[in-house]
Amino acid sequence: MTKGKQDKLTRLKRIAGQVRGVAQMVADDRYCIEVLHQVQAIKAALAKVESAILKDHAACCVSEAIASGDADQQRDKFSELIDLFEKVRR
Repeated sequence: MTKGKQDKLTRLKRIAGQVRGVAQMVADDRYCIEVLHQVQAIKAALAKVESAILKDHAACCVSEAIASGDADQQRDKFSELIDLFEKVRR
């Protein structure tokens, strides 16, 4: 397993723990602002993982499509990215 992949999995496991912690906070009727701070931390951590995965995709899949010279494959990869960015904007 590559270091990058291991780093992403470690982050995701940490995020899963944070989510379980927030669920327990809600169950324990913790102060709403404390819960919201933890939710914001989870969102920020997910954004970092998302960014790392996107960078990997660009460095690997998209660059391979460009190097292949296959116009259909290039359009497919470009369309995937456009679809992803459109979903983020919603």
